[in-house]
Amino acid sequence: MEATGELAGGDPSAGLEPGNLSGVRHIILVLSGKGGVGKSTISTELALALRHEGKKVGILDVDLCGPSIPRMLQAQGRAVHQCDSGWVPVFVDQEQSISLMSVGFLLERPDEAVVWRGPKKSALIKQFVSDVAWGELDYLVVDTPPGTSDEHMAAVEALRPYRPLGALVVTTPQAVSVGDVRRELTFCRKTGLQVMGVVENMSGFACPHCAECTNIFSRGGGEELARLAGVPFLGSVPLDPELSRSLEEGRDFIQEFPKSPAFPALASIAREVLNATPALLS
Repeated sequence: MEATGELAGGDPSAGLEPGNLSGVRHIILVLSGKGGVGKSTISTELALALRHEGKKVGILDVDLCGPSIPRMLQAQGRAVHQCDSGWVPVFVDQEQSISLMSVGFLLERPDEAVVWRGPKKSALIKQFVSDVAWGELDYLVVDTPPGTSDEHMAAVEALRPYRPLGALVVTTPQAVSVGDVRRELTFCRKTGLQVMGVVENMSGFACPHCAECTNIFSRGGGEELARLAGVPFLGSVPLDPELSRSLEEGRDFIQEFPKSPAFPALASIAREVLNATPALLS
């Protein structure tokens, strides 16, 4: 049976067998206490950058009300099928180096709203964790909704048995965003999530004509937040029209725009994640 269409009826976490994450070496949750900071952008570009480093990557999109990653990877409209181990994720490329699972694949229409209460959302997230046949992966990147809600608790609790588990926290430079993201760091501490580092997104605007970066927002908030929290600062990613266009068109920014001002920042973040991996194993 295909997993498209009907989502209602019963507890989707009932009667499932664990173990589909046993072949996943590292799990990274991308978090933020605030919406609109670009978590999905960072999740997508991190996955692409890790793929270009020779890693096999999965993306689990648990932003149930705003599943945007299928479009960012030009995978919208694809069907999810079942095998003996559960749902087969959608493979983004012919080499099957990036696989993706999202509620966006389970909706009958792309504009359909997921109007669910917390328990039903939590049940689907648990099903995504236990009933998706990820196979062998170097990294599973988990794109989360904003805040510290039921979905976050469900994801953390369902993923907790599978080590190592780390968190990448995304903010923008403004004080309002930094204040909200500070609460996310508190969430990580209370739930025992190891913070791999803070990423400051939308850090200035990269002019497409002269490549000069203008700080249209304030700057340095993410770095200061990381310093105060005692966690690594992984880098600043500028607003870049080429990055935005690549996400709109489902193109591989890492491969197609190496001269973009955002490229070195994203590549550096991926290297920092790779370098931090041994610490997660300790």
